[in-house]
Amino acid sequence: MYLKKIEGPRAVTLPDGSIMTRADLPPKDTRRWVASRKARVVKGIRHGLLTHDEACSLYDLSEEELEEWLRAVENHGEVALKATELQKYRQP
Repeated sequence: MYLKKIEGPRAVTLPDGSIMTRADLPPKDTRRWVASRKARVVKGIRHGLLTHDEACSLYDLSEEELEEWLRAVENHGEVALKATELQKYRQP
C-alpha cells in the first residue's frame, strides 16, 4: 500500500475521543458547502489536521469566508454554519 507524503498529521484525536483523519474531510472539488462539510473543515483546522492556508488553497476559499466559518463556530457553535441560521447570527 502506498501512502502519499503530506505535511502535518494524517489523523488527530478530537476532545470526545473520536479520531478524525484526512479522509473525513470533504473532497477537494466540493462546491456545495452544507453545514456538515463546513463543520468538518473547521474541526480539521481547530485540531491541527490542516492549516488555515492549506484549507483555503485546497477548497478554493477566500480568507474572509473561512474566517467567517471559524468565528461563527467559536461564537455560536456548529448550528451557525447553516444557511438558514446565517441571518440570526450575523453581526449588526
